[in-house]
Amino acid sequence: MKKIALIAAVAIALPFSALAQTAEPAAKPPLKERAANTTKKVTQKVVPKRVIKKLEEAKPISEESDVVLSPEDLEVSKRVLTGTIKCELGASVAIESSQKKPGFFVLTHGSTKYFMHPVNSRTGAIRLEDPKAEAMWLQLGNKSMLMSQKQGLRLADECQANEQATVAEDMKKNPPKSLFDGADAPKK
Repeated sequence: MKKIALIAAVAIALPFSALAQTAEPAAKPPLKERAANTTKKVTQKVVPKRVIKKLEEAKPISEESDVVLSPEDLEVSKRVLTGTIKCELGASVAIESSQKKPGFFVLTHGSTKYFMHPVNSRTGAIRLEDPKAEAMWLQLGNKSMLMSQKQGLRLADECQANEQATVAEDMKKNPPKSLFDGADAPKK
């Protein structure tokens, strides 16, 4: 009985749905009303990422920063190695002192430039950061690396200036003591 009632309801509803689809639209409002109700549809153009990247790389970096360096940061900036530094896989990084702001550096990797400033570190490593580009240059005694904090990966690794290559060779000849070896016995 329920099936028959359901089939009857569908049989009655189908013609009405067909009528609703073929019915003519309502009369158009006068021209003045249509002009007042018309809104322009704005479509946003999608620019490919490669085009954006080329534009960003071609744009010169701004050497304006609201970062104020402390005396400790200025001392750290004196120990930053400058010049062209060779990295693994044939890459290189060029670091130059900023002409406009003392203590700041312009780091060039490929065609991308970063405006970096020193950040005091408790470990003794020299750390430069570009807060706008979210990049960080980490300089250790035997190597340096450029990291993208935004992407979470290393952009350049195993970078060594001449001074760092000397330290790395010395570490191979006289390896530093392992953390697992324990402390030396006190001398008497």
